[in-house]
Amino acid sequence: MKPLAKLLHQKTLLICGLIFIILLTIPVILGRNLDYLESAKTSIVKKKAPKTLAYHNHPKQPNQHTSSLRVPMNYLKSSETKPYPNLQQHPQLWIRVSLKKQRVYLIDQNKILYTMYASTGIEDGERNTPKGTYQIESERAPYFYSPAMHEGAFYAVSFLNHGIYLFHSTPTNQQQQFLPDVAADLGKRPSSHGCVHLTVADSKWVYDNIPYNTKVVIK
Repeated sequence: MKPLAKLLHQKTLLICGLIFIILLTIPVILGRNLDYLESAKTSIVKKKAPKTLAYHNHPKQPNQHTSSLRVPMNYLKSSETKPYPNLQQHPQLWIRVSLKKQRVYLIDQNKILYTMYASTGIEDGERNTPKGTYQIESERAPYFYSPAMHEGAFYAVSFLNHGIYLFHSTPTNQQQQFLPDVAADLGKRPSSHGCVHLTVADSKWVYDNIPYNTKVVIK
């Protein structure tokens, strides 16, 4: 073979050898990159996992009670279509009055057992229902009438100032007739002189069942 031809042949073999080595190396490089990417992906998942677990481990929010409220409201009947709570099963029951929602909640610890439509004091500075924590007092009456306010009500139960602030039915006139316009405010807007209006059935249940010293929270 001539020297020039021999030199070209050697270069050709060298080039072919290099190409062959490169072709063999590419899968190895790609494989390492894929392994790296897979490792990085696993690492990312592992970093996110604790956040997800921490989220699920957060304490549950208080039971918000999927109620069976009577719709439309009927001021003569119970607020819910289900039975009232059995107080023998809930000796720690307490009462929360929501001025914002115009509701009364019967609660055992943080679980709402029953929801009642309510109407609290008109917010004019004189007839507000006072905010705070109180207790059911000894004063209660099956019926009363206030000449000064020209209103009466059934099933009154005192929670503050011994007969001044009461849970009671939606008001009546002097003839013990209910006032439909005032009754229509139950669950919608404040309309009382500071007491907490309830439906007739709800107020009777409170009168018959809620014991003295039961905690009442108004906010």
